[in-house]
Amino acid sequence: MRRLFALMRNTWRTLTSMGTALALLFLLALGAIPGALLPQRSLNEFKVEQYIAEHPTIGPWLDRLQAFEVFSSFWFTAIYALLFISLVGCLTPRLIEHARTLRATPVAAPRNLGRLPKHHTADVSGDPDAVAAVVKGHLRGWRRTSTRSGDAVEISAEKGYLREFGNIVFHFSLLGLLVAVAAGKLFGYEGNVIVLADSGPGFCSASPAAFDSFRAGNTVDGTSLFPICLRVNDFQAHYLPSGQAVSFAANIDYQAGSDLDTDTWRPYHLRVNEPLRVGGDRVYLQGHGYAPTFTVTFPGGQTRTQTLQFRPEDQITLLSSGAMRFDPPGGSYPDPDERRKNQIAIQGLFAPTERLDGTLLSSSFPALNNPAVAIDIYKGDTGLDTGRPQSLFSLDPRLIEQNRLTKKARVNLRAGQDTRLDDGTVVRFDGAVPFINVQVSHDPAQVWVLVFALTMMAGLLVSLVVRRRRVWVRLTPAGPGTVSVELGGLARTDNSGWGDEFERLTQRLLADIPDAPAVSGEKVT
Repeated sequence: MRRLFALMRNTWRTLTSMGTALALLFLLALGAIPGALLPQRSLNEFKVEQYIAEHPTIGPWLDRLQAFEVFSSFWFTAIYALLFISLVGCLTPRLIEHARTLRATPVAAPRNLGRLPKHHTADVSGDPDAVAAVVKGHLRGWRRTSTRSGDAVEISAEKGYLREFGNIVFHFSLLGLLVAVAAGKLFGYEGNVIVLADSGPGFCSASPAAFDSFRAGNTVDGTSLFPICLRVNDFQAHYLPSGQAVSFAANIDYQAGSDLDTDTWRPYHLRVNEPLRVGGDRVYLQGHGYAPTFTVTFPGGQTRTQTLQFRPEDQITLLSSGAMRFDPPGGSYPDPDERRKNQIAIQGLFAPTERLDGTLLSSSFPALNNPAVAIDIYKGDTGLDTGRPQSLFSLDPRLIEQNRLTKKARVNLRAGQDTRLDDGTVVRFDGAVPFINVQVSHDPAQVWVLVFALTMMAGLLVSLVVRRRRVWVRLTPAGPGTVSVELGGLARTDNSGWGDEFERLTQRLLADIPDAPAVSGEKVT
């Protein structure tokens, strides 16, 4: 039992040492790197699967190591928890010791002040008590105490206690920051959704199903989301002649809280890094792109129109790719199998500003100046009735390989142009509208993250600026009406500049004492 107790005690001491805390903090930063470089399942399951498929050797191993779920992995959680325990165990004794230090009296003067790094002696007129009163008057702001030993008077003074206080504040703020971030991940949520501009349908955030992707904390079940509805009236983007974006903004209307009962819409100018804050939620403008509109006229004369976002492939020119699937109108084909064989699918590229190299389409500018598409048109079973999830931006290649989807045409179309298939089906490109990517974030601990970050910086600044200093003054009678003044100084932390500081302090202490000699700045023994 004694050996077991010794092992536990040594393990605890090692865990709660400052060196271990720094090592764990480094490991935490190091462990977060894969979370920033690799796709994460909580953000995009499709990209994770795509990465594993493209890297068949290392991908499965990274998956076993939870590299695609870094921030919820067992090893990252273990580092996080150990760092928390280490900081608590390391800082609590330091706080107690600092509280004791604040209540303690300054250290008594050493027997031989001449051995200190800074030392000065002088003979002045007066008696020890009068000189001691003058010296103590110039030590305001220092913690000081005086003692009498026979005829001699000794003054001990110390300052710089705020240095350790700032150090403790910095580390406790770091601890609070870790707790606040963990609380935000536990009770917060984040959802992303594409919203079409120009009086599109908009969206409401009352349910996770309203989002294209939704990441919730462990305590969030999605039943108590703050309801926000918004619609995008228009979107403006400004570009340099090179195509580089200068600014993005969207004029939106929103409803929140009691506005939903009264059907009241409030306007807001949504800009990048200027979110809409309402009900504890923040609505960010994350990105934008374009949603082409196609109209398919079936042989019977019925039409189907669809507007769907395409994924930007080039972030400079906004050349985008995507796919659409059209089901024939109800009643056109009474037989379900026949109806599935006559579905229409479109897959291709969209260019906001057309540039052609022969028939090869690309985009020369990100603004919607001259929209055009290069598309493949398929007919057959698009997989809409299978119940199997498909990519929003591409057709299922297995359907094409199995000849369930047959390519009928490959054409380039400008806005307003159409093409006719062999069976009389007409596909028309009607143009495009902008869309914006909206992120709704809820983090109940964000204010505390800011508070702890500010106190961290304040504590660090105090610990760097404030210096620990100790000064002793010994006043001894040297004859009738004469006092021998002996001063000693010691820098407890940074010794830089202590020589000049000690000289200024000595000059100030002796300034109002009669017959005090000038301070030479040299150590006198």
